Amino acid sequence: MINECLRHRNQRQIIERIIVRGTLVLDTPTCLGSGDAEGDTDLVILRDSVEDKALLMGSSIAGALRNYLRDHEYGYNAEEISVLFGGKRSEDEGEQSPLIINDAISNTIPHIELRDGVKISSITRTAEDGQKYDLELLEAGTQFNIGFELLIENNREQLIKELVIVLKGLEKGAISIGMKKQRGFGCCHVKEWQVWQFDLQQYDDMIAWLTFPDWTTGLLTEYCTYKSIIDALSVSLDGEDKRDRLTINATFTLATPVLIRSSQASSHKAPDVVHLKSRRDGEFQPVLSGTSLAGVLRHRAERIVNTLHKNTNIIDEIFGVDFSKDKTKKAKASRLMVHESVIKETIDLVQNRIAIDRFTGGALHGALFNEQPIFGSDKTELKLELELRQPKPHEIGLLLLLVKDLWTGDLPVGGTSSIGRGRLQGKEAIITLTSGNKIWNITQTSKDEPLTIDNPEDLEKFVDALNEEVVA
Repeated sequence: MINECLRHRNQRQIIERIIVRGTLVLDTPTCLGSGDAEGDTDLVILRDSVEDKALLMGSSIAGALRNYLRDHEYGYNAEEISVLFGGKRSEDEGEQSPLIINDAISNTIPHIELRDGVKISSITRTAEDGQKYDLELLEAGTQFNIGFELLIENNREQLIKELVIVLKGLEKGAISIGMKKQRGFGCCHVKEWQVWQFDLQQYDDMIAWLTFPDWTTGLLTEYCTYKSIIDALSVSLDGEDKRDRLTINATFTLATPVLIRSSQASSHKAPDVVHLKSRRDGEFQPVLSGTSLAGVLRHRAERIVNTLHKNTNIIDEIFGVDFSKDKTKKAKASRLMVHESVIKETIDLVQNRIAIDRFTGGALHGALFNEQPIFGSDKTELKLELELRQPKPHEIGLLLLLVKDLWTGDLPVGGTSSIGRGRLQGKEAIITLTSGNKIWNITQTSKDEPLTIDNPEDLEKFVDALNEEVVA
């Protein structure tokens, strides 16, 4: 009777299981919000209720991997055709995903960075009322033990291929997690893997899977590790990356001091205002945050478009929709990814300032304050990385004008720009357009040397396309 019932049950005939474990390392601060309305900040991180460690949900990992697989295999906003992640929520007949993704807990109690942000009016260039916020971030260097288990019934080759594609993307840092990914948060990579393959049609492999210590987390010391998931699974990838994007990797130096205000001081005896610093490799280093740079770029883009004409739809298409101006617009994420940049080889100096009474011309009582901007040297360097998805010619032209303004120091970054701070000087830029495999190089060894541009007539066509689009 029991055997008869088993024959008629619609069971999955699992013939193989693959267990993958890895060590995930955060490269930039990451925001894994809990969604709680109460807390010391507007957005607190999600923590494990038992150990008070940071919690990375398996659903968050799955969403990031699924989105990357679709973009990599079929292009941005394409229709998904995948067997690895099952059906969509909107599909009534969708199948369950054969990939099990575990929740991950940080290896240690995490160090928290506090970041505050504020919306700046593009007209007055001052903070807008009620638009300040703060949030908690996991600092760079935080590690998670991640785990996957793939259940194979059929389509073995396709399942393993798709698994390797997404894990390779995670390994090389092509997948970000958490909130504000388009502003440089959540960048990560996997530094090592362990893989176990069990053929459940073989008795020894069946016993090995049943006795596998799946109650443990992290890598097992008695097994070998791999730097590449391709080597671990002994497969090769020959597919083409279908993502259509424009990347700009530019190297700058500081022409003047820079000051991006930080909400937390590095010491109890810090000046009134200090530059924003973030921990990298165990040390606090000055950074140019992606949120600050994106705000600066958006305001200058609005100014350029408004100078030509009033067609501002291009701004929302690139930077996302601004609901404070029109709440009836449909939500749309930014297509421009602005990475956070570490500013290397800088000097911290304190400057004392005082407000002057405009009536008497003397010092205003109680208005003495000091600031600690960062100063550059001959070795100072920062690398800016911009990535625009599905770029159109006129959008590329607008980005080129923005890079030009940054390059010449006409577009300052950070605060106190009215007293000469925040100017950059360009040194080198590599512009890559994946469609057509086109690459342009721009170099200038110093501000007194001439600018060298590869095929400037090609770049000029993009600016001409911007003029035609905005006027139209």
